[in-house]
Amino acid sequence: MNLTKSQVVIFTIISITGAFMAVMDTTIVDIVVPKLTGVLATDMYGVQWIITAYMLSAAVSLLISPFLIHNFGKHKVFLFGLSVFTLASFMCGVSNSLEFMVFSRVIQGFGEALVMVTAHIMIFSYFPPEKKGIAMGIFALGVAFAPAIGPTLGGYLVEYFNWRMVFFVNVPIGIVVVISGIFLLTKDKTTKMSLDIYSLTFLSISTLTLLILLSKGQQYGWFNSDYILWLGFISLISFLAFIYVEIGSKNKLIEYKLFKNKDFTLGILIYFVILGFSMYQYFYLLPVFYEHIKGLPSLYAGIGIFGFGIFIGIFSILAGIISDKHSPKIVILIGVLIYLIDTLYFIPKINYYTPFFQAVLYTVPLGIAMGMFFAPVTVLVMNAAPKHNEQATMIMDYVRFVGGSFGTAIATNNLEFFKNEQFLKINENQSYWYIKDFIDKLTSNIDLSKAIFGNYEMLMSGNYGFYNVFIDASFYGIIGSVFVFLLFVKKLNFGIMTKK
Repeated sequence: MNLTKSQVVIFTIISITGAFMAVMDTTIVDIVVPKLTGVLATDMYGVQWIITAYMLSAAVSLLISPFLIHNFGKHKVFLFGLSVFTLASFMCGVSNSLEFMVFSRVIQGFGEALVMVTAHIMIFSYFPPEKKGIAMGIFALGVAFAPAIGPTLGGYLVEYFNWRMVFFVNVPIGIVVVISGIFLLTKDKTTKMSLDIYSLTFLSISTLTLLILLSKGQQYGWFNSDYILWLGFISLISFLAFIYVEIGSKNKLIEYKLFKNKDFTLGILIYFVILGFSMYQYFYLLPVFYEHIKGLPSLYAGIGIFGFGIFIGIFSILAGIISDKHSPKIVILIGVLIYLIDTLYFIPKINYYTPFFQAVLYTVPLGIAMGMFFAPVTVLVMNAAPKHNEQATMIMDYVRFVGGSFGTAIATNNLEFFKNEQFLKINENQSYWYIKDFIDKLTSNIDLSKAIFGNYEMLMSGNYGFYNVFIDASFYGIIGSVFVFLLFVKKLNFGIMTKK
């Protein structure tokens, strides 16, 4: 694609604005969801479907994105996805029932997936080979920086305006970007591509049941529940059926030959484990810690996330520039080492007694590491699949989605487990006579004294529980770092996957 410098700038602004808005919505909504129980006449398990429905819809949409891009062009699919996302945002804002809200979120998730995949490909295609790093650094502003801004903006809108503004804020931006894109974006070349509906169906069922299992496992007691067991069984059988159909299919859903390339396979594994299983846990855990342990309002919790989020934005661009001048592998290695140092040494120091400003400082290296992660990993993967960028992007976003769901589920499960474990330890180590004397002095009302002390015990068990969860999340970073070091093993090859 031969573009002038002004076209590159304009096209990049259009695509990154759409991506930024779409990704930010995934975290900005987290702030408002707990407040919707009264508005939508439901409980916390009911409003969880607002997030789950979005996630399920986006996952399936990712699978059909290469087919749509081939047949209609990336610019048309981007504008269509953004139009759907904008309309669905308005529908969410006017919702007065749980059913209509969930329906609107399904539509919104469909639009978000199309926007993210196409924006990824668009930005990568606008820049020459020697500037792919800076291209992905710019894109990382949407993927990594936007989720950090979401809680801050969401907290501000909820506190000073209305929960509906969390959704309405997307509408004017979306309209402006769509209209600009219609008049400014050029027409793409298209190629006919067929879609194996059976492969799509089986993988979609497997993905949907797996994501429901991960999001609802804590509520139903994981594999102590027949419901969860059935979900796991259906997911496994559907995945096996998908493999069987794919083996004999002429129109395979996934380009498996891409995995013959070492850099591609290791890049996907790094993305899946470090981003999904580890980094997503911190994105989920830190706002919860600030609100439920530190007792901060939503706005201040958002500011705490923004404290390291700003460094994601800065270092995304720097990492992209360095990746262009040197190997992206070096940047990935440095970023992962910073990540491990911070998550193993600094972040576990954050607790109830840590001053807010100091806690934010401990997370700054986390922002630096995340900023140095996205651009070089994306460049590594995309450069390994020059003729199949839409497939590479779909696979990256898919593993980001599924890995992030695993990470969030692990964090939720571990947080509950470690809180209960720490509560029991607190009770076991307490002196009965010391506590009795303390409660007697606390207030003349013995029941009130017990309630106050019980709440204190719950707070402290949560405080110590977070320490364990922070450490556990860093463990997955260590596992993922193995794949980073394998990037530098020159003799490594995947002979089992390669034809001689």
